[in-house]
Amino acid sequence: MSIHGLNAKEFPKLSREALKDEVQRGAISKATDTIRDRRGAAVEQIPEWEGLRERARAIKAHTLARLDHYLEEFAARAEQAGVQIHWAKDAQEAGETIAGLIPEGSDKPIVKSKSMATEEIGLNHLLEARGMRPVETDLGEWIQQMAGEPPSHIIVPAIHKTEKQIADLFAEKLGSNADASAEELTAIAREILREEFANAEVGISGVNFAVAETGSFFLLENEGNIRLTTTLPRIHIALMGIEKLLPRLSDLEVFLRLLPRSGTGQHLTSYQTLFTGNAHLKNGEGPEQMHLILLDNGRSALLGDELAQSSLQCIRCGACLNVCPVFRQIGGHAYGSVYPGPIGSVVTPQLAGIERARALPFACSLCVACKEVCPVKIDLPEVLLDLRKQASKGAGLNERMGFGIWAWFMKSRRRYRWSLRIARLFFPLGKSVGPFKKWRAGRELPKPAAKSFGEQWTEKKEEQR
Repeated sequence: MSIHGLNAKEFPKLSREALKDEVQRGAISKATDTIRDRRGAAVEQIPEWEGLRERARAIKAHTLARLDHYLEEFAARAEQAGVQIHWAKDAQEAGETIAGLIPEGSDKPIVKSKSMATEEIGLNHLLEARGMRPVETDLGEWIQQMAGEPPSHIIVPAIHKTEKQIADLFAEKLGSNADASAEELTAIAREILREEFANAEVGISGVNFAVAETGSFFLLENEGNIRLTTTLPRIHIALMGIEKLLPRLSDLEVFLRLLPRSGTGQHLTSYQTLFTGNAHLKNGEGPEQMHLILLDNGRSALLGDELAQSSLQCIRCGACLNVCPVFRQIGGHAYGSVYPGPIGSVVTPQLAGIERARALPFACSLCVACKEVCPVKIDLPEVLLDLRKQASKGAGLNERMGFGIWAWFMKSRRRYRWSLRIARLFFPLGKSVGPFKKWRAGRELPKPAAKSFGEQWTEKKEEQR
């Protein structure tokens, strides 16, 4: 159930380093502000927005409750349409399956469209280790691949880079002009990737949604690279997390109104493609083979817990990242996981294990902004609190004692009042010694008021008599 390249244990260190990068903070702030404003404008035009969110939540909850039934129905219908279905219990099995579908000894490029599932299993790393050459064709992903970095955002992979940094990267790797404009950089990418598409024998994609009723799967995009990835090569391989399933084709209508607006602030993405096998294709159009890998990788283990499984409702829109004050300051790489932001702080410890990502549930101010924008109404703060509870079971003795003492004082009004008096008495000392010294390294310790609100209220009432 490992997530490729997981380094979440280093979150405290990585986040401190990210806070020092003023350029990155500026780039992320500018980009997320733009996306957030566009989302707000798009949502305002839908009076029934809250109703759509509730319908989407209900559809996903219903599907997860009967996931075994719908997966069997989907697999049967997809196979009838000509899709070869493969089941993968974990990342290793999924990677091995995909590698086994690629013609042995092929030296041709393997074109890939944007897919968080392939990032999750570390597919590029696996293929490269076998001498193959995967090529990301989404512009942002291609930039990140060229830089040797994972994506830093679910929707906008290179959100942390400025135009100048990208121009410098192109100049270093491709020999282009370091002063090239965004339009010129895009033209360079288009020219290079067009050649890769023309030579590719295998195309690999993710899946946005799948439909049990018809055995179809659906992909959305803005660049047209997914259409090329899935139609030009003779072999199309799609990787899909089992939670992406919907019962009926009509359910897509709800999510197609939610996802583009939540993700990029668009009413609809530029391209929408519905794949229903290749058995009906004629005149040699489309791939000769179509494969779909259904990935578990820890997902089914969440189905027994209603709160935990709510994270499987996520449609990967990235809206929670754009409003998260933590993500906006430190960016995606600080999380040490391919899944950053609030949803990453939930999904990573759930899939990889809390012991490997103990710090991530605490990467949250509990401002509830993520809950307010989530198109499927996942209560992310509540799930994060539950994960914090799980993480606390492995806390050290000093931490357990500290919270135990705090809980003892909070359970009684009289004890609480005494705690305030003790705090006033020891405040000067607590600023520089003991556990407060380390705690204050990144925080301001608020000075207790000379008198509590209750005491001031009582005095005021007595004065007015």
